[in-house]
Amino acid sequence: MVALIIAAHGELAPALLASTQMIMGPLDNVEAVDFTKSEGPDDLLAKYEDAYKRVGPDVLFLVDLFGGSPFNAAARFAAVHPGVDVVTGVSLPMLIEVSAGMNGADVPTLVKAAIAAGGSGIRTYSQMQTTVSTADEEGDEL
Repeated sequence: MVALIIAAHGELAPALLASTQMIMGPLDNVEAVDFTKSEGPDDLLAKYEDAYKRVGPDVLFLVDLFGGSPFNAAARFAAVHPGVDVVTGVSLPMLIEVSAGMNGADVPTLVKAAIAAGGSGIRTYSQMQTTVSTADEEGDEL
């Protein structure tokens, strides 16, 4: 089973995990790593190593920003740990989709799921209204 490590600036990672568990229920093999102002990349690497020991060896990191410290440290970690990959842009839709597909999936499959969920989770109200208006004009029922 693939494990997840969620990492982000501030308290975002624990908050995302708590929100996901509110919707999905308790999750096994998922760790949240925060990154505070007083910490540096070596602190993150140490936290990643601790989390990895609890959930490894196949791990998908879901991090907030490409090029940010959580990503940079996760990329360094993945470079020396086979079976580990990193996806940026973590969001609640992404985390829900990936955690729902964890059983029986491998890391590359979950990477694809994360990318798809990240993109499809972005919607706008104005686009939704255009779709509804067009459907109403065509006589479709919603």
